[in-house]
Amino acid sequence: MSQWTLPPPPLLLLWACVLTGTHAALVHSRDSALQDTDAGIHGLKKRSLGEVKVDVQSVTMNCKVASRFAHTVMTSKAINRANTSQEVFFDVELPKTAFITNFSMEIEGVTYVGQVKEKEKAKKQYEQAVSRGQTAGLVRASGRKMEKFSVSVNVAAQSDVTFVLTYEELLQRRLGEYELMIRVKPKQLVHKFEIVADIYEPQGIASLDAHGTFLTNDLLPLVEKTVSDNKAHVSFSPTLEQQRTCPDCEGTLIDGDFFIKYDVKRDKDVGDIQIVNGYFVHFFAPSDLPRVPKNVVFVIDVSYSMEGAKIKQTREALQTILDDIHSNDYFNLVLFDHYVEFWKPSLTQATVENVAEAQKFVSGLRARGATDINQAVLKATELLYQDKKNKTLPDNSVSMIILLTDGDPTSGITDQKQIQENVHNAIQGNVTLFCLGFGYSLDYTFLDVMAQQNNGLARRIYEDSDAALQLKGFYSEVASPLLSEVHMQYQDNTVDSLTQSHFKQLFNGSEIVVAGRLTDNDLDNFLFEISAQGVNDIHLQGEASAQKWDVLFPHEEYIFGDFTERLWAYLTIQQLLNKRGSGTAEEKSNATSEALALSLKYSFVTPLTSMVVTKPQRDEEPEDMFIADKLTEAQRGRPSYTGYYSSPSYSPITSVDGDPHFIIEVPDRNDTLCFNIDDTPGTIFNLVRDPVSGIVVNGQTIGDKKLQPGSKVHTYFGRFGIAHEKRGLRVEVSTQNIVVSREGMKTILSWAETRTFRTLGMELQVTKDRSLTITMKDSAKFVVILHRVWKKHPYHQDFLGFYTLDSHLLSHRTHGLLGQFYHGLQLVVGDLHEGQNADKPDATMKIKGVEINVTRGWQRDYRQDVKYGEGVPCWFIHNNGTGLIDGTHHDYVVSGIFKTS
Repeated sequence: MSQWTLPPPPLLLLWACVLTGTHAALVHSRDSALQDTDAGIHGLKKRSLGEVKVDVQSVTMNCKVASRFAHTVMTSKAINRANTSQEVFFDVELPKTAFITNFSMEIEGVTYVGQVKEKEKAKKQYEQAVSRGQTAGLVRASGRKMEKFSVSVNVAAQSDVTFVLTYEELLQRRLGEYELMIRVKPKQLVHKFEIVADIYEPQGIASLDAHGTFLTNDLLPLVEKTVSDNKAHVSFSPTLEQQRTCPDCEGTLIDGDFFIKYDVKRDKDVGDIQIVNGYFVHFFAPSDLPRVPKNVVFVIDVSYSMEGAKIKQTREALQTILDDIHSNDYFNLVLFDHYVEFWKPSLTQATVENVAEAQKFVSGLRARGATDINQAVLKATELLYQDKKNKTLPDNSVSMIILLTDGDPTSGITDQKQIQENVHNAIQGNVTLFCLGFGYSLDYTFLDVMAQQNNGLARRIYEDSDAALQLKGFYSEVASPLLSEVHMQYQDNTVDSLTQSHFKQLFNGSEIVVAGRLTDNDLDNFLFEISAQGVNDIHLQGEASAQKWDVLFPHEEYIFGDFTERLWAYLTIQQLLNKRGSGTAEEKSNATSEALALSLKYSFVTPLTSMVVTKPQRDEEPEDMFIADKLTEAQRGRPSYTGYYSSPSYSPITSVDGDPHFIIEVPDRNDTLCFNIDDTPGTIFNLVRDPVSGIVVNGQTIGDKKLQPGSKVHTYFGRFGIAHEKRGLRVEVSTQNIVVSREGMKTILSWAETRTFRTLGMELQVTKDRSLTITMKDSAKFVVILHRVWKKHPYHQDFLGFYTLDSHLLSHRTHGLLGQFYHGLQLVVGDLHEGQNADKPDATMKIKGVEINVTRGWQRDYRQDVKYGEGVPCWFIHNNGTGLIDGTHHDYVVSGIFKTS
């Protein structure tokens, strides 16, 4: 556990609803990072903060959009003007729906280009590089609206580096427009900063607007827009002086989001078909259709875990949604925990009086009980079918269920596959199910699959201050159905490899897109039919002809390769990835194989592939390798389990695991500190004490069964005492079991089964032989990891790890070995120099008014991988954390597992 290797470039796993956009490439060195977000330094000599020697020459974003398919190239060039080498970073945010297609680096005139490989092969190559001691960086992407791509390289003195990232995506139409959101946060003045977007739409451009959250009255005139019948050009290129916050300031005004929104003309009821180079794409979004009445049942989770901000935001969102519900619609509210409660015995029309009554009912929502998702959805489905049978709902109306939950099923039927099967059998394809997953304490895959099986979709609602707006925004997208059972049919024997052509519903402001490959490239007439149900049933027929590039797209500056074929491939991959969530095992396997083959053929970084960039070995130095990886929404999981660095919207994650190794995140610096405590087994340390909330956490150390000859005494935590003094609650966690005490009553939980236990103001979730999550009402969350060791091991025994989440909810008076770090640290790291071991560089850290010597190395984070953990690069503080912790480690010794002194 105490072996150290040279750290790789930072392993960034950042998390930030699907928007289109990109982030202005941020290039900085470790020196400049001292003023921004990074405190770690690699290969730098100490210098004052004003002597940053990395000169960012250019940041350019060039986006071409042809028939909704966007191709974005982001380029950034930096020069290291220092007399020593420096580590230079390239940070980018890009749309979650985008696929990276290329990444390259040009260093000292040599270009290193990425290759897309099967994910497992790329991962194996990465692990092999690490095992050989090579500098390897795993670059992964995840986020809320955007994903983050980050890579760093060491640049020699007086040399330059150019980064180029390319990605592609099909823009989706939402609420009547397509949107490019370009995130621009260069953090510094840039000699050449430029955003250029060229849009070409053969249908014609109906409207276009460009604006930005950071555009002042001085910057707004710099946005240039030219729009003709079917093309548009948007550019924004402020000079260095125009970027300044004031004439003599070094700060930049360029800090926010730049939006380009547009829509196209729709003159044909049958939509628009474009046939180029043997591939066709059909866009269908008819205008002036009357909305279809809808029957909607809101199924709302009011279990205990929704208590606090979630239930409050749900109330707020429902109040607004009910205000906007159309008077011709029918609706009902179903609340559930372990019990299901109906607002009304049947759906009711959205009259003014009924809406007001529903809003009054919503205002009284309170959290309670367990989570019975199965019963709730089945009861809502039964309600819709009963009203249809009784003919109390409008003819030609569409029915939908909107499920909002923040947890996994813990009551009634809890087997997820059984619930999915029950819901699918009950709905029978006649009701659309939308699943909204609130926060991260849930299995998103479960909701995603269940929604797809019932013609709907899942969406994650993020636990931020705007959660109510997220809920309202989703409802706006599905509030006005125009058509149902939309069938797009094409002439027999003329097409193959067709993408999805049957759609359960079409909503106002959205668009249906179908693509395929022609079997006859010389086809003169391409016939098709569209049928759908609406207020009036529709049946449309049309034909299209293949066109040459120079006819359909006469302006070459808008073209990027065989884009119609790539658009087809992009759409096909997206739909195949969705199919992996449902169907037979054979169907899932076939969908995965086909999606992988297309991803490799067209060089798309998808959840099945990774892009490997290798910087070849030079002189005696090993090669550098970087892997660009993309996560699905389900793979992103919970922010507390996906990475080492917190987003600014989250509090730092502190932990103790191992020998015992304390790990302290420093989110403002995107870095981590670590230290060990060496003491005799049996010592009890205070880890957390908050005198305001009354929360106390203590941990008792254990040692190995016997000492290995010639080795030091290893200590681990074998018991934790977690108390909420004001509520009289105590939880004692050992490697044998978990004991919950309150007012003389004890409940014993076993590690041998997965279960959820709730008591006053506290929820405990046990994952069998793995972890315990303790959630305090309106307070922090703690995770205890169980490490099982082979029972016959001659030396080691079972031990525990401890992680703090949501620590910002504890008061500023919180202290303890971990608690003192909950509200941030101010530090600077510099003067990197060779340590006692050449593979472990030392540096000087300025913290709390003193300078201490620190060493760069690794610790392990076991939250995601209990067996092996994941390596965390960190600055190690020697001598039991001396200089970092207040006082000495002896000051934190207490006399009992629940004592405070």
